[in-house]
Amino acid sequence: MRRAPGIVAILIFISVLLLIDFYVFQGLRTLTSGLENKTRKIISWVYWGINFFLLLWLIWMFLFLFFNSSGGVPKSFSIFFGIWTLFFIPKLVFATFLIGEDVFRLLRGVFALGNNAISNGDEMAFSSSRRKFISAVAAGVATIPFLGILHGLTLGKFNYRVIRQTVFFPDLPKTFDGFTITQLSDIHVGSFDSEKDREEVKNAIDLANDQKSDLFVFTGDLVNNKASEMDSWTNIFKGLHSPYGQYSILGNHDYGDYVSWPSDKAKAENMEELYSIHKKIGFSLLRNTSVVIEKNGESLSLIGVENWGKGEFKKVGDLDLAMKNVPDESFKILLSHDPSHFDKIVSCYKSHVHLTLSGHTHGAQFGVEIPWLKWSPIQYRYPHWAGLYSVNGRSLYVNRGFGFLAFPARVGIWPEITVITLKRGSSVA
Repeated sequence: MRRAPGIVAILIFISVLLLIDFYVFQGLRTLTSGLENKTRKIISWVYWGINFFLLLWLIWMFLFLFFNSSGGVPKSFSIFFGIWTLFFIPKLVFATFLIGEDVFRLLRGVFALGNNAISNGDEMAFSSSRRKFISAVAAGVATIPFLGILHGLTLGKFNYRVIRQTVFFPDLPKTFDGFTITQLSDIHVGSFDSEKDREEVKNAIDLANDQKSDLFVFTGDLVNNKASEMDSWTNIFKGLHSPYGQYSILGNHDYGDYVSWPSDKAKAENMEELYSIHKKIGFSLLRNTSVVIEKNGESLSLIGVENWGKGEFKKVGDLDLAMKNVPDESFKILLSHDPSHFDKIVSCYKSHVHLTLSGHTHGAQFGVEIPWLKWSPIQYRYPHWAGLYSVNGRSLYVNRGFGFLAFPARVGIWPEITVITLKRGSSVA
């Protein structure tokens, strides 16, 4: 059994939530000041009814996760987290405007007292008018994240994008000039559970096949926790094909470490079942090993390591073992689930690894990617979290993920099918 959270921490958290609710309520009261009292009372009852329901649901889920002996994140939490976020983020935005207005009024009042200014009716009318204007602006701005999250919960999580990335290497074997690789990562098949989900996933797999790449790779987290999540999905994923094969690695969720097992034997059997599933769907699973991809008398080395992640994440990836039979002069492509492996080990490894393909971050499933701004909260933990990077002359591409986990949505960071094109020559700025 997990240790229950401290009562003081819970009370502080709840107090903060109620403070936000109070500020938003005051803003709504200001906005509805021109309505009849009966209408305002109905709005008040609906507002507080929704918020107390969400608060009770939050407390129940919070305690359930701490006392849940089986571990893992239940789908009920995923549903709750999506709905709670849908309301909380807009309220936080709304309250921030009103708190800012209160701070402004406080400073203005202190300044007025210091100058012996006296409030009058005109000043009060001005403050009331200003408060209503600020509340209207806050409501308008808060509508943006509400609609964005609502889109992410319904359509955004299936807004699959094909992202094409050309990577240049001066020592790429000539016959591989223009060679293409389709990458998928972080499928998290256990998060899909409806017929609509199945149809969307099937269409996305067809889209990946339509790219007609030379090579297909999958960079980990096929499941959330258990191999049995794939029971009804093998026919869909076995449809992936490419002329030079399909290769895969394991991610941190594939090891079943986030749920409890009745015995070590049961956990080991689950892993064996997952290994067999990779074979059933046509993936050659690389576990700290390498293969040679040959084309017209030339070759490159495709290397796959098990998961290696910084902090609390599993560290069973062994690059030394995986590179054991790889000639130093070979052109090398590494599959490694967690980009922190590149940061800590690969970027300064004794043998030059030309290109590393990773996933893991999901781009937090929340952020902004527009031509002049690329931001996600995940960047504060992972400096390399989405897209192409270069460190010490070595390239890293981080896929934003195919599926979703815990938060059943994607907002601004869309699910990705990557097509990498290898080109011989110098990199282009």
